Amino acid sequence: MRRHVFPPPARLRLLVADDNPVVRAGLTALLADRADTTVVAEAADGREAYEAALRHRPDVVLLDVRMPGVDGIAALPHLLRLAPVMMLTYSHESRTVREALRLGAGGYLVHGEFTTEQLVRAVRDVHEGRPHVTPGAAQALLSELRGSAPAHGEPQLAAMDVQNTLPLPSQSQSSMGQSSRSRFRLSVREAEIMDLIASGMTNQQIAAACFISEKTVKNHINRIFAKLQATTRSQAAAKWLGVA
Repeated sequence: MRRHVFPPPARLRLLVADDNPVVRAGLTALLADRADTTVVAEAADGREAYEAALRHRPDVVLLDVRMPGVDGIAALPHLLRLAPVMMLTYSHESRTVREALRLGAGGYLVHGEFTTEQLVRAVRDVHEGRPHVTPGAAQALLSELRGSAPAHGEPQLAAMDVQNTLPLPSQSQSSMGQSSRSRFRLSVREAEIMDLIASGMTNQQIAAACFISEKTVKNHINRIFAKLQATTRSQAAAKWLGVA
């Protein structure tokens, strides 16, 4: 019997954008000489990243948040027209994580929370449309959506485009969520997912934030809609927030 030999996965072409030359060099050293990844360009800010992406057409862009000039959040929508983007940064402020995912980032990894192999797997997942979020980023996102106040000294997201920003949950909305959970008899997990739905997140983004599959998200949503007696996300959100 002839045995089928499957070719190795295609080598992914990456663009690394970070204003810190030491971080850029380290990431390039990790990813450039592998059988499954190579680094085709580096950039020190968002403008350089966009110009390099136009020239090299990478498979995935690894993008820092805080960079001089054009930062990662400002560059993200433009880069997404050219390639999937994975945020790779030391920044895990809750509003920054939420805004990056809302704008379309395929993943959000915080330095120090992954190994080299996990980084490579995350890059491939993002390239193939599977979101990837490290624990620190996921926790920051959930804290923000629950209406938690930022930790002391936590900087606010700068230069945010107000017209493209979804309203952030307030403390009163968080209180409504607590009372709604009891009223509608949602489990803790279902309440978390309902908070994410009310914030405007997609099933894919919810799956990344909660470290579950999209199928599991859909199953939770079906149960949530049944308990809320809702047929659409907007109807469920309105009931959850007490405005229906």
